[in-house]
Amino acid sequence: MLDVRRLHLLRELDRRGTIAAVAEALSFTASAVSQQLGVLEREAGVPLLERSGRWVVLTPAGRTLVTHADAVLERLELAVSQLAGAREGVSGPLRIGTFPSGGPAIVPATLAELALQHPALEPMLQEIDSARVSDGLRAGELDVALVHDYDFVPAPPDATMDHVPLLEEPMYLATSGADTAPATRPVKGDTLAELLGPWAASPWITARRGTTGHAMAVRACQAAGFQPRIRHQVNDFRTVLALAAIGQGAGLVPEMATTHAPEGVVLTRLPLFRRSKIAFRAGGGTHPAIAAFVAAARTAMSATAGDSPAI
Repeated sequence: MLDVRRLHLLRELDRRGTIAAVAEALSFTASAVSQQLGVLEREAGVPLLERSGRWVVLTPAGRTLVTHADAVLERLELAVSQLAGAREGVSGPLRIGTFPSGGPAIVPATLAELALQHPALEPMLQEIDSARVSDGLRAGELDVALVHDYDFVPAPPDATMDHVPLLEEPMYLATSGADTAPATRPVKGDTLAELLGPWAASPWITARRGTTGHAMAVRACQAAGFQPRIRHQVNDFRTVLALAAIGQGAGLVPEMATTHAPEGVVLTRLPLFRRSKIAFRAGGGTHPAIAAFVAAARTAMSATAGDSPAI
């Protein structure tokens, strides 16, 4: 009989590539991970791993077993959800991850609604980069998370995760203007080239390299026909707006960030969107606590999203 905990280790190895990375993510020692994978190979009766320097590559049999592991772990998650549904009331801790800009814009209203509907539930929040959400969910560090993706930077497929849509919002070009108060210009044209092209020679403000926000800004500029000359790299949209307002460069920000735009910044709406979603382990969507969080987030967004359409 194959041990489900060892199947979990094999699945993580398939995604992380090294035993050391699996050990760090799951708070094990590397020797313990290696030992457990060795036991799994003996249980399977066929080689599952091939070592190549620091990296460990799964054999065809290993990859087949990972596919089955995904299905087995999803069914277990579904079983846990159904058992939780048999209990009376929604209570206990709920570990929530959020991307930074989701903190002030989405989380407080969601938690207020959650407390109103389910006072026995104990939300526990941590800020996390969207790129690490899948790792945190699979490792059991999170139960549910707010994530986002952009046009030009779609989320990669992940069979271990389920998502439900929450909010779609347009992106804006933030630049410096002569007006003393923030102004919003209507879209002038149908293409990014018409809207971003005039700023091709300007310095740009993007998120830090390696983030989805950085990739989105660079690819949007490339779609407009130029490579941006990046001067500043900051992840905080409020800082992007403040720098744009004083003429330090052009930047792209989502609609949520424009609520308290500083004086001197000009906002031009773009045919480019950011989509916020709620992510959880595959099979976990019927868990009462996760379903309660999804319902609370959607209720909160329908009341506060303004012109951004709640899905």
